[in-house]
Amino acid sequence: MADGGKVVCVTGASGYIASWIVKLLLFRGYTINATVRDPKDRKKTDHLLALDGAKERLKLFKADLLDEGSFELAIDGCETVFHTASPVAITVKTDPQVELINPAVNGTINVLRTCTKVSSVKRVILTSSMAAVLAPETKLGPNDVVDETFFTNPSFAEERKQWYVLSKTLAEDAAWRFAKDNEIDLIVLNPGLVTGPILQPTLNFSVAVIVELMKGKNPFNTTHHRFVDVRDVALAHVKALETPSANGRYIIDGPVVTIKDIENVLREFFPDLCIADR
Repeated sequence: MADGGKVVCVTGASGYIASWIVKLLLFRGYTINATVRDPKDRKKTDHLLALDGAKERLKLFKADLLDEGSFELAIDGCETVFHTASPVAITVKTDPQVELINPAVNGTINVLRTCTKVSSVKRVILTSSMAAVLAPETKLGPNDVVDETFFTNPSFAEERKQWYVLSKTLAEDAAWRFAKDNEIDLIVLNPGLVTGPILQPTLNFSVAVIVELMKGKNPFNTTHHRFVDVRDVALAHVKALETPSANGRYIIDGPVVTIKDIENVLREFFPDLCIADR
């Protein structure tokens, strides 16, 4: 168990990864200020309030990515801020700038700017994505090795209309620039396609990919994927908090698996749900 005297902030706490971060932080004894869009929306918050330790050490705050001042109360008094809040969508309804890019980029800067105003904040941990790593101009194969020096080319993502990829790339780039200019101790985690058990009541995008594969559909139209368990991703975030020497960027990923590998596992463990076999 960690030092329970420490207070940390988790933005977008009702999300898939963030919920597991909150769960693990509570287990390790931390006190958490968690931001959500609407604390009164029980469908989005009940799973957090039901966690062990939540009654004593979890407080919910209302915050909006595009409203900088809305994060001040939640961040005040915190030593570390986990910024996980960011829109997730592969397709957009009308305007990618409004739906994905502005909330991702401006929201990140708004949180970081608030952190510069709160003297208690010692470190910021940003949840980015392998989307900000794995889209260089040259297509990567399953055996290609990438590391933390790889960055997605924003122009390439924009040309391909990969709006989610673009939003994560621009948000991370903006974070690094702002952190450098303002001397913020920033750590960025870049997880692959996150899967595993869900705590929230709704099906998030990355887990929905598994459902689509059960139906014989491949949302990404690729022959291989880079999956990582959500519990490992949450643990990586907490380790980034608890390791003083941690710095820079960290890829959080599992082994490359093929669509065939995934199908075989699904058939073995969920034979009745594999619609594609019927």
